Amino acid sequence: MAIIKNVPIGTILVENGFISEAQLNEALQTQRASDGKMLGDVMLEMGLVSETQLAQALSIRLKVPFIDLSSRKISTEAVAKIPEEIARDKTVFAFEINHNRLMVATNDPVNFYIFEDLKVTTGMEIVPQISTKTMIEAAINKYYSSQAMDSTMNELENENNVEDELDLEKAESEGRIDNAPIVKLVNMMVETAFRTQCTDIHIEAFKDRTRIRFRIDGELVEQEMKIPPTFHNSIITRIKILAGMNIAEKRIPLDGRFGTRIDGVNLDMRVSTIPCVYGEKCVIRLLSTADDKARKITDLGMTQYNYEMFEQIIRCPNGVMLVTGPTGSGKSTTLYATLGELSKPNVNIVTVEDPVEKKIDGINQCQINAKAGMTFAAALRSILRQDPDIIMVGEIRDGETADIAIRAAITGHFVLSTLHTNDAAGTVVRLVDMGVAPYMVASSVVGIVAQRLVKLLCQECKETYVLETPEDLKLMNRTDPAEICRPHPGGCRHCHNTGYAGRTAIHEIIVSTPDIKELISSGATAEEIGAQATKNGTLLLRDNVTKMVLAGKTSMDELVKATYTV
Repeated sequence: MAIIKNVPIGTILVENGFISEAQLNEALQTQRASDGKMLGDVMLEMGLVSETQLAQALSIRLKVPFIDLSSRKISTEAVAKIPEEIARDKTVFAFEINHNRLMVATNDPVNFYIFEDLKVTTGMEIVPQISTKTMIEAAINKYYSSQAMDSTMNELENENNVEDELDLEKAESEGRIDNAPIVKLVNMMVETAFRTQCTDIHIEAFKDRTRIRFRIDGELVEQEMKIPPTFHNSIITRIKILAGMNIAEKRIPLDGRFGTRIDGVNLDMRVSTIPCVYGEKCVIRLLSTADDKARKITDLGMTQYNYEMFEQIIRCPNGVMLVTGPTGSGKSTTLYATLGELSKPNVNIVTVEDPVEKKIDGINQCQINAKAGMTFAAALRSILRQDPDIIMVGEIRDGETADIAIRAAITGHFVLSTLHTNDAAGTVVRLVDMGVAPYMVASSVVGIVAQRLVKLLCQECKETYVLETPEDLKLMNRTDPAEICRPHPGGCRHCHNTGYAGRTAIHEIIVSTPDIKELISSGATAEEIGAQATKNGTLLLRDNVTKMVLAGKTSMDELVKATYTV
């Protein structure tokens, strides 16, 4: 291996035009004030360069090739040459073997000592290639997890002394799980789910197998895990022990929760089991970054036009703001982001939730406990005696909660909540149906935000085509053929062969102007309220998603899924 010259990274970046001399001096000053941070890390924090620019600049100057691990075929034989602990510690990833030479991705190609250590560890000649730290860490998480999962599955398959059903039940009732592979399997399952950005894990029992499915970007994806049905009870028992549930009770639905830490992120998990024909079905909901700061509204996909309308609503000192949509449309995330914007040292914010999904610093959060009599309505009555400025109610489920929330708004509080309706205008009718008088709704509701989540097309493999079918053009309010994009069949490596990568929210916002209030008081229909809101400038969900389809961000399938009604 050729000896690499230890060239100052700042010089490399200036020579290749990535930053100016003035920016380098500014970064050097910041570095001196920091606690021995590397210059590259300082410049990344300052936003002067991106990770890829940093890696490419090094690649040009040092004549060491740049490798994009996300699109490269990885050899599992090469991965196995470097133990996971060393790969994580040194931030290196072996991806190919070429005639007894091990190709290794690194973000620090000038550190000659790392490669000498690897040469001793692997017994092979090391050929370093440059990649970004993020890419290397993602590859380590993905490939070492799958290898550990494979070895755990092999251990399970090789277990010959499977206890019969009676012994297994006895072991479960005593809380004794001797199956070490089962413990490993459950841990690996949660880790893999987190690293693939999964929101729910489904563990289902069938006659001849146990099926594991992950919900990724709103779709359930079956995992390639061949788990014999004899191990199903042990898996469920392990999860119940973690979640503090009654392992002896299998006849009724149970709920529990547990926390763990993966890759430095605190994970909060809700567990639900329900008895089925061949055994209990278990669903684990992953609530990542339980202690972290809530994301900002502008990070959640809200357009600038909609954000300006949204700002008008949250500036109100009192009133009710409702976020509506079906289950899993991101309502809670929007509420948390709104609380993040409203939270100030001089404001008292109290929330009532079932359950508390994210713990936010500086906000008083109350957990519902129906068994103890702590219902939404009871909690809301007590909160009104806690001198609140802003109240967040997790969900308006009945007329009593709706009535108290509306009265709280009329008496000078700002109330945020969610409701399950299909569009913004239908929300008013739902409140009236719940028993709230129309005049009360008119005087308290200051704004309604309806939202959906739509999947984004993979930018690496999407295909362009001309949309000509009259039915589809009618959905987009067009008569002329339009050039739009669709997912590539079978996708690519970047999107895990799905054709889609990530999701974003679309919004429909109604601001309660005097003419809207008048319509609500007079008992107008949802259609009449919607028509007036459109005149006032509200962009409907379909208008928002149509813009995204025409811009090539999402597909016609997603437009239909998010907004189609009979």
